[in-house]
Amino acid sequence: MNYLLITMLLGLLILIHELGHFLAARWVGIPVRRFSVGFGPRVWGMKRAETEYWLSAIPLGGYVLPAVEDEHEYFRIPLRKRLAFAAGGPLANLLLPVPLFAAMNVLGGGLSAGGVLVAPVLQTGEMLGRLVASIPQLFARPEAVSGVVGIVVEGGGFIGSDPVRALQFAVLLSLNLAVLNMLPIPMLDGGKIVLHLLEKLHPAATRLYVPLSVLGLVFILGLVVYTTAVDIGRYVL
Repeated sequence: MNYLLITMLLGLLILIHELGHFLAARWVGIPVRRFSVGFGPRVWGMKRAETEYWLSAIPLGGYVLPAVEDEHEYFRIPLRKRLAFAAGGPLANLLLPVPLFAAMNVLGGGLSAGGVLVAPVLQTGEMLGRLVASIPQLFARPEAVSGVVGIVVEGGGFIGSDPVRALQFAVLLSLNLAVLNMLPIPMLDGGKIVLHLLEKLHPAATRLYVPLSVLGLVFILGLVVYTTAVDIGRYVL
C-alpha cells in the first residue's frame, strides 16, 4: 500500500511542478493551449478562453502545452517571459516544502508563529543546501543514484505508517525535483534557461535549441534506463 502512496505522491509533485509552469505562463502572458492532469488520452476536459483543461487517463503528473505552432513562434516570445515560464516549475517545487515543514512543526511541537512562519523557510534552505552540496557525490558514485523503482521502494519502507515521515519524504522529493530540473542539461528547465540566456550573447544560439534538446532527451532516457536497471538489480534480483 505504501508503494502505491509513494507513486501517487511522486505523480502529485510532478503535477505541482507543471502547475508552476502553468501559473508562470499565465502570469507573464504566454498563451497555453493545454494544461493536462495526467498523461494519455483525455478522460474529461473543458475549454476556457484559449486553454483546454484535461483530465487524462494516466493520473501521474501532467504537462503544459504552450499555444505555439513551432520553435520559431516560441522564440518570438520575449526572453524574460520564456525564462519565467522555464523557472516556474522548479520554483513551485522549491516553495512547496515551506508549508510541509510548517505542518511537520505543528505535528511535532504544536502551533507557534516561529514554527509556522520562520522555521519552515530556514529548514527548506538548509535541506536545499545539503542537496546542492551532494551533487558532486553523484558523479563520483553513479551506482548510488536511484530511479523511480528505487524511490518507490525506499520511500515505502521509510514512511511506514508515520504521517510525519510521509511529509519528510515529500519535502525531500520536491526539493530533489527542483534541483534536478535546474541542472544545465537541455530538456530540463535549467538547460532551457541556459540556452535562452545564450541568446543574449548571440541570437544564432537559438539554432542550438532543437539539436541540444534532442541530445538532452537521449541522455535523460539513457539515465532512466541505467537507474532502472540498477534499481532492479538492487531490489529485485
